[in-house]
Amino acid sequence: MKRFKDFDQMMESMEVLEGAYPVWVRMVVGGIVLRLRTLDSRMQSEEDPIKQNKIISQQNKLLGYINGMGVGISTNDKKLMDRMKAMRK
Repeated sequence: MKRFKDFDQMMESMEVLEGAYPVWVRMVVGGIVLRLRTLDSRMQSEEDPIKQNKIISQQNKLLGYINGMGVGISTNDKKLMDRMKAMRK
């Protein structure tokens, strides 16, 4: 287990790439996060398990989309990013 001091030193040594993502990626991720929060509050208030499962599937779809964008950006895969961009339309 790492101590906080070790973790803090590791974070200082890592390069932070703020603003390195395209504007459309930041906007889409922000919108998805807001949608996820809305779905979470809907799920908390829903008592029907069938409706809860549908909400969970919507959340999983959005989380998968965010993960796909992360992979596309971290690997600099332009083809994957174009596909992710087209899926959102």
